[in-house]
Amino acid sequence: MKWILSAALALLLSTPAMAGDFTAGLAAPWNGKTIPKGAQCGQQGGSGLTPPIVLSGLPKGTVAVLVEYDDRDYRPLSSGGGHGILLYPVKGSSATLPQVPEMTAKLPHGVRVYKPSRASGKFKTPGFIGPCSGGRHNMYTATIKPIDGQGQVLGKVKIKLGRY
Repeated sequence: MKWILSAALALLLSTPAMAGDFTAGLAAPWNGKTIPKGAQCGQQGGSGLTPPIVLSGLPKGTVAVLVEYDDRDYRPLSSGGGHGILLYPVKGSSATLPQVPEMTAKLPHGVRVYKPSRASGKFKTPGFIGPCSGGRHNMYTATIKPIDGQGQVLGKVKIKLGRY
């Protein structure tokens, strides 16, 4: 019985987040449980890249996706894009959001900084900042919002990126 409950919980945790037909999930090596080794912020020895996020069922009319990156366990950066909000252009009903670097406003693949991270001091940046809790097991999340050509939000899904 214990094994069945563990298997059911594992399946639930690996299922992509959904809003209607719109779903979002992480591509390997990200698993939503732990931040992959080396994916933490550059100030703590990592690459600081955003995770690759796989989207499907994007609402009709979606031209871009806003992604709010947060550290749920550090109140100043726990909501509303505390680690930054990036705007990813998309076409069609599915997309894989590419990895882009932290600590810069000059991003590849047409990605733009919508709002920079609210981090301060040596962590202040004109763009996104990666998981940077120093390994205190903080939970990092992303809220994904498809938008249309007029900037209207067409849906919302929140996913866990993992603990660092």
